[in-house]
Amino acid sequence: MPRISYVNGRYQRHAEAMVHMEDRGYQFADGVYEVCEVARGHIMDMTRHLDRLDRSLGELQIDWPVERNVLRLIMREVVRRNRVRDGLVYLQVTRGVAPRDHVFPSTAIRPALVVTAKRSDPAAARRKAETGISVITVPENRWDRVDIKTVGLLPNVLARQQAKDAGAQEAWFVDGDGMVKEGAATNAWIVTKDGRLVTRPADFGILRGITRATVFDVAKKLGYEIEERPFSVEEAKKARESFITAATTVVMPVVMIDGDTVANGHPGSITLSLRAAFFDVAEKCQA
Repeated sequence: MPRISYVNGRYQRHAEAMVHMEDRGYQFADGVYEVCEVARGHIMDMTRHLDRLDRSLGELQIDWPVERNVLRLIMREVVRRNRVRDGLVYLQVTRGVAPRDHVFPSTAIRPALVVTAKRSDPAAARRKAETGISVITVPENRWDRVDIKTVGLLPNVLARQQAKDAGAQEAWFVDGDGMVKEGAATNAWIVTKDGRLVTRPADFGILRGITRATVFDVAKKLGYEIEERPFSVEEAKKARESFITAATTVVMPVVMIDGDTVANGHPGSITLSLRAAFFDVAEKCQA
C-alpha cells in the first residue's frame, strides 16, 4: 500500500506530494512542526502537542492553517490511511508561498500545512531500551529561540551526524559553563545517587518537550522527585542513571557519555520504570 500524505487540502501519494518552490519554509525555514508518537493505535499527547504548536505559531506570527479540531481530524485520517498502529505522525506549518523576500509578505497568504505518518518497530525500540544508547557532547551553537519548535534545524542535523560518526545515537548541546542543555532531538535527564530526577528548566534555552512534560506526570504517579536545574557533563557521567525523552524515543536510557560509562553501563531501574508506565499515563487519542 502506498504511503499517503496530506498537503494543503489534499490527501495524495507520498511519492507525488510536493510544495511550491517559493514556500517560505523551504527558503527561510519560516515554519514550525510537531511530531507525535503513535502507540498501539493511539496518537499520544495530542493536546499538549497542539498547545505547543499554537505557541510556536504565535511566536512567529503565523496563523493556524485550519481550525484546531480540523487539524486533529486530518492527523487521525493520515494515520488511518497509512495504517500506522505504532509509529509517528509529523505535521508542519509554514508561513506559506510568496515571492522571495526576507520580510513577511505584505499581503495575506495562506499558511501551508503538511501532515505525514510512518510506521516504526516497537520491538526494535524495546531492544534498544534494554541495552541503552550512547551520547556525545557538543558546544551550543544554535540561536537563542530554541524554545520555538521551528524547522530551522541545521545545527541539530550537524550535531546528530557528529554523533553518528562517533558511533553514538544522540548529541547533547553544552553551554559555556559546561552545563548540559538538551539533545539534538531530545531532552536530557539524569538520576542522582539518591534517586531524584534532574532536568534543565524549560523556561528558556531548551525546548519544552511534550514527552518531558508527560514524564513529570509519570514521575508523580510513581513517587519520584524531580529537580529542574542545570547539571554538568561531569555530574551526568557520575550519575546513577541517565536518559533522554522525546516522542521519537519516549524514555530511552543513556549508558555512555563521550565514551565514559554511566554507572554500571546498563539501563537503570528508575528509567525503565518511567518507560514502562508512560503509555498508561500519557493522553491517548484513538487514531
